Amino acid sequence: MSLLEYNEIKEGKIIIFNNEPCLVLDGHVARTQQRKPQNQVKLKSLVSGRTYNETFRTTDQVDEADLTKRDVKFLYTNKGEFWFADPTDPANRFKLDEKILGEQTVRFLKPNELVTALVWTNDDDEENIISVKVPIKMAFKITEAPPAIKGSTASGGNKPVTLENGATINVPLFLEAGETIVVNTDTGEYVERAQK
Repeated sequence: MSLLEYNEIKEGKIIIFNNEPCLVLDGHVARTQQRKPQNQVKLKSLVSGRTYNETFRTTDQVDEADLTKRDVKFLYTNKGEFWFADPTDPANRFKLDEKILGEQTVRFLKPNELVTALVWTNDDDEENIISVKVPIKMAFKITEAPPAIKGSTASGGNKPVTLENGATINVPLFLEAGETIVVNTDTGEYVERAQK
């Protein structure tokens, strides 16, 4: 772990605060005439999901979180439980809570797909998965799509379709059920037809 000075606590950094990893959502170093500079930051706990504001002064230092990335395989979801496994040892299964995964990740999870888990090791050497990220571009098969209306494709436009994992997105009118498309999982938008 490396120590960060008060002015190095910037957006995107993950720090240890109150004994848990926190993502810095926003940071602003304010300098007033009468006082010493201070860094006003907005933090989000990666364990509880809670967000709060904190002020760091010139004398403050914090530990940058020591995180590792690991591939895990998504298996299935059942009654709100999301089950994963170690890709090299399918018997090593574990479940993760939806609040750890996040709404956008849950939306694009696909059975037997590899995802990246962010792992934090606490002071007791216990490993905790604090977030999971799906690949930015993923291929999905369209399972349901309304038919295109003749003549409407010339002017462009979109229609909602259902993907194989149940997610709904808007795609161009010319796409039909059974086709495979590439989706940007960060934005939730159609990118292109998948290569055959």
